[in-house]
Amino acid sequence: MKQNKLFKYLIISTIAIFIFSIVSLFFGDELAASFNVIGIRIAVLIVAFASFISSALFSFLVYAHNKTVSKINDDMNKRAELFRELQFASANYSIIEFTDRMLIYKESERYKNKYLNNPLFGFHLIETVGEVKDIEVSDELYDFYSIRIPFKVLEGKMVSRINVNEIRFEKENEKFYFYPTNKELFTEGYILYNEQTKRNNLIVNLIVDKKSNFFNQEVNVFTKIKLVVKVSSLLGVGITGINELYFTNPTQTEGDGLHTYKINSSNFTLIERPRVDNLSEIEGQIK
Repeated sequence: MKQNKLFKYLIISTIAIFIFSIVSLFFGDELAASFNVIGIRIAVLIVAFASFISSALFSFLVYAHNKTVSKINDDMNKRAELFRELQFASANYSIIEFTDRMLIYKESERYKNKYLNNPLFGFHLIETVGEVKDIEVSDELYDFYSIRIPFKVLEGKMVSRINVNEIRFEKENEKFYFYPTNKELFTEGYILYNEQTKRNNLIVNLIVDKKSNFFNQEVNVFTKIKLVVKVSSLLGVGITGINELYFTNPTQTEGDGLHTYKINSSNFTLIERPRVDNLSEIEGQIK
């Protein structure tokens, strides 16, 4: 609206200056006889100033027009890029379903020592209430367990990474919360392919306070667990959701400290739409 008004004012001013110039051209002698030389110079100065103002306004309108067109083009390019990204994400995500049974067992000494020597190693969740702060983890104060859950791709592409934000166990009306230890929003889980069963397995390591009532070597009546996970496809599209697993109890013990929980049902709830992962962050995690 402002540009339209300025354009109208420019047209009116240009017409007025043109008419004044034509009148001055035809009635130059009469004007010279009526006004002295100083008046004519002042009139010329006014006309020159008006010409400068009109040129400046015209240049400003051209600049404003080009700026508006540039903004429109940038906005259209961003919209087109966003549309292409959304289209790519909607066609290349992965949704998984945990199946069969969950296993809980003592963590391997090799990986436990790796974490104790380097707390930024990752791949671990620690039992805590609320925000994870600087906690000194030692073999004398904490036990180390691993959970392994088979999964299959329910919809979408092949899975390349599974990052875990939270795991919540429920046992006898008591809840146990596990969060990443490396002060990140997610910690990466292992994906292990079993050649015998031809299935992929998610492996997550848990750090449990020895005073906690979380795990007993005899019987553990877990009714269900919730996993907040981010599943990334092979093409780099991530999707975040909550997996709820319901078990058959009591637990079945197999071998030395291996506990098996049959999964009766598995539900997946989407909490974040598919989006393309930031590859620079992934490269930083690899380094």
